[in-house]
Amino acid sequence: MGEVRPPDPVAPTARFVTGSTLRHVVVMAATGSVGLMAIFVVDLLSLLYIARLGDPVLTAAVGFATIVQVFAVSINIGMMIAVGALVSRALGRGDVGEARRLAASSLVLSLVASGLVTALLLPLLTPFLTLIGANPETVPAARTFLWIALPSSLLMALGMGFSGVLRAVGDARRAMNVTLAGAAVTAVLDPLLIFGLNLGIEGAAITVVIARLAFAWVGYSGAVRIHRMVAQPSLAAVLTDAGPILHVALPTVLTNLAPPVASAFLAHVMAGFGTETVAGNAVVDRVVPVAFGGLFALSGAIGPILGQNWGAGRFDRMRAALRDAALVTGLYVATVWLALVVARGPLTALFGLDGAGADLLGFFCHAGGAIWFFNGLLFLGNASFNNLGFPLTASALNWGRATLGTMPPALLGAHLAGPEGAMAGMGIGSALFGAIGLALAFRVVGVLERREAAASVEVAGGRCVGGETPRLETD
Repeated sequence: MGEVRPPDPVAPTARFVTGSTLRHVVVMAATGSVGLMAIFVVDLLSLLYIARLGDPVLTAAVGFATIVQVFAVSINIGMMIAVGALVSRALGRGDVGEARRLAASSLVLSLVASGLVTALLLPLLTPFLTLIGANPETVPAARTFLWIALPSSLLMALGMGFSGVLRAVGDARRAMNVTLAGAAVTAVLDPLLIFGLNLGIEGAAITVVIARLAFAWVGYSGAVRIHRMVAQPSLAAVLTDAGPILHVALPTVLTNLAPPVASAFLAHVMAGFGTETVAGNAVVDRVVPVAFGGLFALSGAIGPILGQNWGAGRFDRMRAALRDAALVTGLYVATVWLALVVARGPLTALFGLDGAGADLLGFFCHAGGAIWFFNGLLFLGNASFNNLGFPLTASALNWGRATLGTMPPALLGAHLAGPEGAMAGMGIGSALFGAIGLALAFRVVGVLERREAAASVEVAGGRCVGGETPRLETD
């Protein structure tokens, strides 16, 4: 095989600093949605296959196992955001060498973080599952699933890291292919292992491992073999880069741990209403990413666009990108909300839900659009803070929503109106924090613009010692 020529250093990589911001937002979000939706759809099918085994305990077990896995995946997402933020910023400045070094160091740190979290969670599975509401019948099945699937979080860390690099350079198609590869493997292997080989819940877990292996390999092919955007890692570089990377990654990881805490709390509340409600909540947890996966993709799309334009000093384009992303959020949620209302009956029948579980899914289909519109605004705000050097703001908002915006209103709602009231209470908290998040995102852009203007005045006035450009202090 001939040598693959690396891309030109600036022109093909800092592509978001010119052209229509709306087009960039739509293209990045659409391609990201395809990959994410594929993953979420096959995850939903996996739960459907388990539900078809006819044992509600297994359906509930997969739901609880998913909550535990989300904690591990949240670490990987936080590191992926750090990779994208730092690499896109370096590319916006035209420094491809720094971008490649930061990508390599970030991937090493991602592996270390994922390994530590996995090693911490595995021996604590039983008490953790019990804490979030799993009963003695459900714990063994959930634990079996996690002992197989959880160690593959390291493969997920690599795949997400490579995907972050590809998004930072603006290669939306190859970033999409990373997630499509995992989805394709899952779609083929899940029915084969669960039913064909009669492995049940163990087959679903084995599929997770193989899918994540494909995820990592396709990401490596795009980021390393084609773009050559990952340098050879070295201990010296990792130690040098650890400070800047962790400055972004640690608050970002903290931010991404808040949603699973909120989900775990809600699962605990739902567990008090019986197994049918828990099964219904497990279905809602899988329907949410399929229905609203575009919002996750949209928040991932806005980060590199903001990062490159910040590096290039284009604050007007940063504001335009935020406005365009908010508009796309509203249009997307309105479309999905209508589809959920229409599909309420078929979804309930498909998963064989009755009683309280069917009622909870029906309520979600009618109210979910309102809740997730504001969640989408909060996602946009958090993506802005994480990519523009204000990760602690994202942490504060996400943890505010996961605690003050979730726990008191969910408990009050559960007391007044049962499981549906708990879900509605959480939605009220989402509305408050979503509106605040987007407003603060625009304010952050203004703060950065004023700081750069002040730094330019200092340079022009000759107060910059030794030719150094003043650095922006954030958070």
